[in-house]
Amino acid sequence: MTRPLYIIGLMSGTSADGIDAALCEISGAPPSLSVRMLAAQSTSFPRDFQRLIHEQGTQATSRIDALSRLHFELGERFASAVLSLLDEAGYTPQQVDLIGLHGQTVWHEIDSSGKAVATLQIGEAAILAERTGITTISNFRARDIAAGGQGAPLTSYIDWLLLRHPTHWRAVQNIGGISNVTLLPPLNMPDALPIAFDTGPGNALLDEAMRALTSGEKSLDLDGAMAARGHFDEGWLGELMEHPYFQRRGPKSTGRELFGPEMAVKLVNEGRARGLSDEDTLATITALTAASIADAYQAYAPVMPREVIIGGGGGHNPTLITMLKSFLPGAEILSHEAVGMDTDNKEALVFAVLAYESWYGRPGTLAALTGASRAVVLGDITPGANYHHLLRETLFTSVSTSPEPG
Repeated sequence: MTRPLYIIGLMSGTSADGIDAALCEISGAPPSLSVRMLAAQSTSFPRDFQRLIHEQGTQATSRIDALSRLHFELGERFASAVLSLLDEAGYTPQQVDLIGLHGQTVWHEIDSSGKAVATLQIGEAAILAERTGITTISNFRARDIAAGGQGAPLTSYIDWLLLRHPTHWRAVQNIGGISNVTLLPPLNMPDALPIAFDTGPGNALLDEAMRALTSGEKSLDLDGAMAARGHFDEGWLGELMEHPYFQRRGPKSTGRELFGPEMAVKLVNEGRARGLSDEDTLATITALTAASIADAYQAYAPVMPREVIIGGGGGHNPTLITMLKSFLPGAEILSHEAVGMDTDNKEALVFAVLAYESWYGRPGTLAALTGASRAVVLGDITPGANYHHLLRETLFTSVSTSPEPG
């Protein structure tokens, strides 16, 4: 039995609001995988840098030279996040085995048939390997797309490994920039497969709507306060729920290309044309996220889940959560903390686990989750200074040592 690996997972979500980093201790192998988060840290991006990311992820404003520079600048920022986390936690880079880098999604393209044809996550892995000396695994989504999958949602495999209930179905609902769900069968149904897909809009649409409503003065509806002062328009919401994405069969995925700035501006203008207050318009857009989640369960879940575990930034929006409860009256809405997991750092943990699985040559997803033709090993390996030592320790010998904080 090889020793545990010490891995830093790095995530920057579709909203591009900053970097989440988590140092994890991982051992074992599925289905007996042991994961322990040792430390975590979040670093916010300045608003100008967030705006730059959004510009380079939008066809009308993207430039190849600016995108290339951003790719390297993000690499530097990810590397700084790793070193800052280690310094705060009292570890050295030499005590860490791997980095699992999701990177920053700037493009995720789905054709008219629903097939994923391209995805791009930026943040140069070579910079992390060079600055930290730690072997880095990145570009996780591309291999699944090559195998015919959506390349998303990748968090679902970790949900499958760690969050199944003994006797009833659960939904693990992430509300990030885009919302995605994993519908998990219970452990007492060993032959049942999970179901996973992007349910639709999340914080990206809400944030862009807030920018449009305030002429760029505010970039988010903090605590859902503005939407809470309004009332959603039921008739308009019904029309919005006719969007073609909600009618498409899964597995399916989407991004800011569909539920992002262009749609937000269109909805703000439409709300004002209907004579709604800005508060009512934002309340209706917030209700769209909640209603699309509930509608997805009705359409796809073999049985309605008894528990819905909420993750992502949307979990901190009480107005959105209240609406979701109203659309799902029979379900218990839980935080990740209620099932022993850190809500805010879950996605960083996910990419630590995916790096662990990739290092040992094991698939990082199930075909049932992404629609791929088969389960595949994910990611590209960029060797760090520790690469050959790590090969000898983990793949060729059995070592039982653990790092001590510096």
